[in-house]
Parts: sequence; C-alpha cells; structure tokens
Amino acid sequence: MTTDGKTAHGRQVERVLWIVLVLNLVVAASKYFYGLASGSASMQADGIHSVFDSLGNVIGLVGISLAARPADAGHPYGHSKFETYGSLAIGVLLLFAAFEVGSSAVEKLVAGTYTAQVTPVSFIVMVGTLVVNLFVTLYERRAGKRLKSEILAADAAHTLSDAFVSIGVIVGLGFVVAGFPMADPIMALLVTVAILASAVGVFRTGLRTLSDHARIPAADIARAAEKVDGVRSIHAVRTRGTEAEVYCDLHVLVDPQMTVLAAHDLGDKVEGVVAAAFPQIKEVLVHIEPDTAAERAEG
Repeated sequence: MTTDGKTAHGRQVERVLWIVLVLNLVVAASKYFYGLASGSASMQADGIHSVFDSLGNVIGLVGISLAARPADAGHPYGHSKFETYGSLAIGVLLLFAAFEVGSSAVEKLVAGTYTAQVTPVSFIVMVGTLVVNLFVTLYERRAGKRLKSEILAADAAHTLSDAFVSIGVIVGLGFVVAGFPMADPIMALLVTVAILASAVGVFRTGLRTLSDHARIPAADIARAAEKVDGVRSIHAVRTRGTEAEVYCDLHVLVDPQMTVLAAHDLGDKVEGVVAAAFPQIKEVLVHIEPDTAAERAEG
C-alpha cells in the first residue's frame, strides 16, 4: 500500500497511463490538424481515433484511481473491478468514434467530394506518428503483462489498431498521389472497421471478468496443491476476478481420521503453496473434506 492509500499496482498503472496520455495527445494533434489543413478525410479520421485513445486514457486514469483503493467494509473484496468498468467505458467511446469517422467518410463518398491534398509533409506526419504509436503499443503491452492490468492491455490493443489504421492511411495517401482521390474516404471506412474491431476486443476482455470467467486452469492449481503431504485429492477448483487479483477456492480431500487441528494446518499449507505458485492470486479458500467414496463421487 502506498502513502496515499492506493495499491502499488494502481499507482504503477496510473504512471503508465499518464505517459501514454501525453504521447497520444501529441499524435492526435499532429494527424488531425494536418489532415484538416490538407483536407484529408482519412488523416482527420485517424486523428479522431487518436483523440479517443486519449479520452480512453483519461477514463482509464479515473477507473484505476477507483480500483486502486483498498478493501473496506462496503467492498470487502476490494475495488479492482472498477478497472474493468473503465475498460468497458473505453469500448463505448470507441463505438462513438467509429460512428463519427464512418459517417464523415460516407458523406464524402455520397457527395463525391474528395479534397485531400497530399504533400511530402503528409507522409512525414503519418510515418512519424506511426513510429510513436508502435512505441506506445510496445511499452503499454509490456506494462500490461507485467502488471496484469485489463485497462493497459485493452488500451495497448487499441493503440496497435491505431498503428494499423495509420498504415492504411499512408497507403490511401499513396493512392491519392497516384490519381485515385476516392481512396482517401475509402481508407477512412477501413479506419471505422478497425475501431469497431478494437471495441469488440475491449468488450470481450471486460465481460470475461464481469462474468467470473475462470482465470487459472483448475488442473494447474490442483497440481500445485497436491504437492502438500497429506492431500489425497483435489476437486471443485474455482477461480474468478481480474487478471491482477484472482480469488480461488478448492476442495481438499484428506484422511477421514485426521484431527481438526491437523486438517486446519494442512489447509494453511495448501493456501500457502497455491498462493506462492500463482502470485496473481490474492486469496485462497480451502474446504477440507474427508476422503470418502461419497466425496470422491461429488468431485
């Protein structure tokens, strides 16, 4: 726990999000304002996509700030799912971004208005921002894996899609130079598809947590627990929670003649072994049961 009452995990995720926010704002401003000046729909669309990256970072900061608060009487399991709610809010923003970008591209195609003016600076701006996007993606993805953060993982995937979008815009500008101005709004439509794909990925990740999807294979936990002397069998292994904070419970079958004190000590050992094997597990709950035919049938 840090001095401000937030978890160390939360503070580290916040630090990453602040860095990414600054970089995304630089990228968004570069693409959008030059796209506006040159009349490129796809560059403006890509810039809007990057703006929503930045808004997503802000939502992420709010979400992780709430998630980083310690457990209290009203939230005995902590506040970690606020990180999941934040990632879902980012998904909603992506849907709005897709609508904004797609509708603008369709209007240009229907009206037959192709205003993009491509200069060498257009390519310099796009390539430069692409390099920044790739750096941000790599940095955020590594941090997300290290911290097991849903917000960072979702945002890294979104930023990667932004990089692919930028590649598409560069290709579109190339077609404009070659004499195909319609390629610019068409590439903007492809940007829309990429944004929607990002939204689907964000929703899928968040809903896995909210639906209590199993976080660790039951067989892996059983193998770790069975190493404790006195454990005869393991069944009914369950896990849930976020990737960073997993809650686990399992049933341990022991000698029916074992004393309550010995069974309690064995349960403590199982908890310690499982927690040591899987650092992301925050709490292990062990149910001690007698090793009988009836109990094995239930398992």
